[in-house]
Amino acid sequence: MKRLVALTLAAGLALASCRADATERTSRSAAAHAADRPNIVFVLTDDLAGNLLPYMPELARMRRQGTTFTHYFVTDSLCCPSRSTTFTGEFPHNTGVFTNSGADGGYQAFNAHGNQRNTFATALRAAGYRTAMMGKYLNGYQPADPVPPGWSEWDVAGDGYPEFDYSLNENGRVVKYGHRPGDYLTDVLNRKGQDFIAASARSGQPFMMELATFAPHGPFTPAPRDANKFPGLKAPRGPSFNEADMSDKPAWIKDHPKLTAKQINKIDTSFRKRAQAVQAVDKMLGDLRTALRANGVDRDTYVVFGSDNGFHMGEHRLASGKMTAYDTDVNVPLVVTGPGVAAGHKTSALAQNTDLCPTFETLGGVKVPDTVDGRSLTPFFTGDTVKDTRDAVLVEHHGPDNAVNDPDRPTRASGNPPSYEAIRTAHEVYVEYADGEREYYDLAKDPDELDNTVSQVPAKRLAQLKSMLHRLEKCSGTACR
Repeated sequence: MKRLVALTLAAGLALASCRADATERTSRSAAAHAADRPNIVFVLTDDLAGNLLPYMPELARMRRQGTTFTHYFVTDSLCCPSRSTTFTGEFPHNTGVFTNSGADGGYQAFNAHGNQRNTFATALRAAGYRTAMMGKYLNGYQPADPVPPGWSEWDVAGDGYPEFDYSLNENGRVVKYGHRPGDYLTDVLNRKGQDFIAASARSGQPFMMELATFAPHGPFTPAPRDANKFPGLKAPRGPSFNEADMSDKPAWIKDHPKLTAKQINKIDTSFRKRAQAVQAVDKMLGDLRTALRANGVDRDTYVVFGSDNGFHMGEHRLASGKMTAYDTDVNVPLVVTGPGVAAGHKTSALAQNTDLCPTFETLGGVKVPDTVDGRSLTPFFTGDTVKDTRDAVLVEHHGPDNAVNDPDRPTRASGNPPSYEAIRTAHEVYVEYADGEREYYDLAKDPDELDNTVSQVPAKRLAQLKSMLHRLEKCSGTACR
């Protein structure tokens, strides 16, 4: 009997050893496979402009360790059109999403045009990636709405702008959060992001996570621990701040009166609160990168940081807002770290958010569909010279925006331009408005866009700019690249 027990025990131990060896081999195989297909962490902020970078030390560390795209632009300086482009790699004229709500905007328009089936998430998940979407999705989405295709983890809010007293759709279950310090939305997303990294590392699968904060979008709510930081901080006073002479500007803006002392004080208060609000975002960046190291996946992971649009604060006499074609609104930060990414490198190559979807798909080993208007940015990661670069990027906007329920509805003081199409080259901005007016700025001579010199542009160059603009505003797929 004892011999039978001993034989049974030995057989059991041998079987357990075989299973352990098999598990270890499977784990090693999965890890090797994950290294072949790197992980991607994409942190997308809301309304973050370049003037907030000095208040983000973790992001500064990322910039020292990675590559910064200094000439990165969004296709529209408005939340939903920009985010729709980021998900699909398509211009607004191809996604059909031009505004935050109504027939040509928001979550409903995104779905009506079939965009939810053609995102980097659907492509990467089909290729075996674990995919997570956390935070802000698209304007109009509510936590009671279904989880879109392509996401294996879903923790998304509706109205998360106040940072407290919101609900999250957590994988199909609506969970309410309150007003305790621990409910601060950016911190909640931070914790969930770290948990997803740990779970993904255990699974051995490659992963892609988009963590989209509502910060620093208005009402500019900082974490309670940051509410008293930067006392006395004021908005930057560049040459275009409360611009002296607006006579050269188009009709929608030229008659704006100079900002009053009360308006300037409000701008300063808002800027200080925005600087406070990005402290939690910056902490999240550091925590996520620490989590990648702690779980042994940092060397296999690209971290991408960006913003859906910029934000003007006093430039050209405009109170706080966006939607313009000026660089304050369309030129936003883009920083990348990861395997093979050149450290401390800055590239001035023209890039825009049409390029994020094909970049993520290329990193994941997925063939970029012909419907994608953008191109992968991976050739620029190494710091080597890239000869095949674009000549211009396209910006397009439908306005004016008068939707009552739009969280981005502008006041008259903040600026509300009519519809326009614009191109930005390395050193020029050319804008055509629906009402026939035009703007042109030679950025080599006038980087602050003070003097609209469209009437002085040589006829040949103006014809070239118009041709580029009209070609881009109608392009689709590979023809846009």
